[in-house]
Amino acid sequence: MDKFRVAVVGALGAVGTEMTKTLENRKFPISEFIPMDIESMAGKKVTFRGKEATVRAAKAGAFRDVDIAIFSAGSEASLKLAPIAVSEGAIVIDNSAAWRMEPGIPLVIPEVNPDALDGHKGIIANPNCSTIQMLVAAKPIHDKYKIKRIVVATYQAVSGTGAPAIAELKSQAKQYTEGKPIEVNVYPRQIFFNLIPHIDDFTENGYTKEEMKMVNETHKILDPAIAVSPTAVRVGVIRGHSESVNIETEKPFEVADIVKLLKKAPGITVMDDPSKKIYPTPLDCDGKYDTFVGRIRRDPTVPNGLNIWVVSDNLLKGAALNAVQIAETLVEKGLKSRKM
Repeated sequence: MDKFRVAVVGALGAVGTEMTKTLENRKFPISEFIPMDIESMAGKKVTFRGKEATVRAAKAGAFRDVDIAIFSAGSEASLKLAPIAVSEGAIVIDNSAAWRMEPGIPLVIPEVNPDALDGHKGIIANPNCSTIQMLVAAKPIHDKYKIKRIVVATYQAVSGTGAPAIAELKSQAKQYTEGKPIEVNVYPRQIFFNLIPHIDDFTENGYTKEEMKMVNETHKILDPAIAVSPTAVRVGVIRGHSESVNIETEKPFEVADIVKLLKKAPGITVMDDPSKKIYPTPLDCDGKYDTFVGRIRRDPTVPNGLNIWVVSDNLLKGAALNAVQIAETLVEKGLKSRKM
């Protein structure tokens, strides 16, 4: 098997760290691991497979010996550096929103639309975390029963915002227990003991950018005919996004058949026995690769209505894991390492 020179751009960030761990845990065929980050971080060390690798500054010239560059460095950096990386011979898998809706750029969830990778031109986009877990669950249902409409409410962990948000939630908890004034910096409101129905900027239609990502990405990845109505909420949970997903299908179904379908689907673990209080929570999915589905029940208020509860580790399937799975799929499709 070919082995690849793999760079993680933004290697010192929360998602970059998970990308490094995921590449290691899944035994991706790597001949050289190259961590990259901003100039001021160059020279720091990252441990990979028991050996230290030196962080390289992500800039022009840094990608000449790279086969695959997995980016988690933000949209601004991706817009600047991804074309440079491609021009220097690397395939870019980008975790930011920079390229997702760009025509001709594949937006890929390997369990959902792996064939979108065919004919890529060097940049491949990783979808939004909330879109990923929703569509992993929706794909098998859509294939058999054809989804007409999705109404989704997300309950998103603070790790989706990054390390400062995690630190703020923890510090607010400490301030509360010590009876001190609670400081608010990262979010517009206190997040400890609270939830905030506001993720990213509001747009002219009253929806946030985070919500519109779920609409637009569903149309690009799965089916432009599916109507999607989202509400995205930030909750005081460190890790693991949850979603209440209401689905209306064109074809009639039996709930038992939906359960069987989901149990057979790739990347899904069904936790669904309410009589025994079995249903997924963020703690159940922490550190796990699968998307967890429970509370599977009919919605009697509409024809062919279904309710499901979907939970996933937003740093793994919502980001790092999906990116690594894209790289794995490229290898399965015949990607060869470059000979320098």
